[in-house]
Amino acid sequence: MLLHGALGSKEQLAALALKLKDKYVVHTLNFNGHGGRPFSEKPFSIASFGDDVLNYLQENNIEKLYVFGYSMGGYVAMWLARYYPKKIEKVITLATKFYWDENVAAKEVKMLDAETIEQKVPAFARQLEARHSPNDWKEVLGKTKDLLFMLGTTDVLQLHGFENNIKVPCLLLWGEKDKMVTREETEDMQAQLFYAAFEVLPGTPHPLEQVDMTILAATIAVFLD
Repeated sequence: MLLHGALGSKEQLAALALKLKDKYVVHTLNFNGHGGRPFSEKPFSIASFGDDVLNYLQENNIEKLYVFGYSMGGYVAMWLARYYPKKIEKVITLATKFYWDENVAAKEVKMLDAETIEQKVPAFARQLEARHSPNDWKEVLGKTKDLLFMLGTTDVLQLHGFENNIKVPCLLLWGEKDKMVTREETEDMQAQLFYAAFEVLPGTPHPLEQVDMTILAATIAVFLD
């Protein structure tokens, strides 16, 4: 299963799914409120997005699967491995920010101002509008800001003080040119896990659209095999 990031949709993972489909049965989904999927009654949260995955598994009679998560999707994947390990065979994350506090959250939220986006990056505003239609992209943005604030004040994964509480095999990927996620925080997460590997994707920035999908698919396949 491929999980998209914040403000994203499953369509962004179509190219990766295409690279993997000859070897695996690939599943994708939109988290609630994303990609035109209706908002649920619950606020945006890692747990509610995790529930989206669990509901998908139940609806499709899937007992266990591999999960790849990009950015926030990787955080959701780790949450599933933490609290529902019997459902998760292995986890791969890319560009996932694991370190959050109030200052980090405030910095990220500052970049999610709708008026600023419309004025300074109108192409991105149009992209968000098309991606989330018929939902209001500004509502998606607002709910995402609330999620980031929550991450800044709540230890969602609860890793510290619970040694080896994620025993699902994990591969943490970090892009060499990622300006949002640091190598140090990714390696720190690796050190807290029971069984985890860390790899650098050379020359790779944070945006998924700039990731070499051929290299990413090959890296995923090596780990899953």
